[in-house]
Amino acid sequence: MPVVSCKLAIFSAAFAVLAASSSGALAQKKYDTGATDTEIKIGNIMPYSGPASAYGVIGKTEAAYFKKINDAGGINGRKINFITYDDGYSPPKTVEQARKLVESDEVLFIFNSLGTPPNSAIHKYMNSKQVPQLFVATGATKWNDPKDFPWTMGWQPNYQSETQIYAKYILKEKPGAKIAVLYQNDDYGKDYLKGLKDGLGAKAASMIVIEESFETSEPSVDNHIVKLKSTNADIFVNISTPKFAAQAIKKMAENPVEAAAFPQQRGGLGRQRDQAGRIREFAGHYFGRVSEGRFRSAMGTTIPA
Repeated sequence: MPVVSCKLAIFSAAFAVLAASSSGALAQKKYDTGATDTEIKIGNIMPYSGPASAYGVIGKTEAAYFKKINDAGGINGRKINFITYDDGYSPPKTVEQARKLVESDEVLFIFNSLGTPPNSAIHKYMNSKQVPQLFVATGATKWNDPKDFPWTMGWQPNYQSETQIYAKYILKEKPGAKIAVLYQNDDYGKDYLKGLKDGLGAKAASMIVIEESFETSEPSVDNHIVKLKSTNADIFVNISTPKFAAQAIKKMAENPVEAAAFPQQRGGLGRQRDQAGRIREFAGHYFGRVSEGRFRSAMGTTIPA
């Protein structure tokens, strides 16, 4: 065989092998990690224990809803594998569980994990791994940063906007009120407090007579309530998670003031069904119009706040 013909034959054979291997690789890369023709792996982290365990019902409700979807045939023939872990509302534990979901369970995305401190702890990690941190269950303003954190998508109204609305109400209905504020000493509580002050504007300094913070590691906020009541304020703004909100309301009732209490207890079953329903719609769109990398490029460019 002439040398040129030999080289051409070798090149042709090598090209054929390369084309076959490339074709196989593309076929295997049809979906992102966590998705196949039969399954969608969705990760979740919830405080089933600890100081915010009242929120654990959200994860249980979502699991029940996804089971309903699976019982009805799934999403375009794919069953949802909803993997949810407990972090006890402890950021270090959240990091551990997120790593497990991403690196061991290999989920497609982490959905609706709860809490500002927990989600803050995994914010950079999720974006560095380019795994979507989807519909985070917190209203902190930091989630509205698609430029620096394109893999994180917020869900609920942001806390600062929410308390600005409360402030507007107070200014209209009780313009001469003295306000006592109890807030959780983390990004969650501070976001709410900032919104309240921004909403009150120039009157914040004169209307807010005391700002009292507490830690989620404390067993009770009773001593803080006693201090707040000693100021003789006539409006109580209660920025706390369910356990501490209940304690504050109970203690305040022993010698009540007018309570504009805003505990962070949004969420009923209807709201959680709606969240899970949005995932079904989102995934249905993805698997109905899928191409390699489509899901991730969409996550990287369209991040509503």
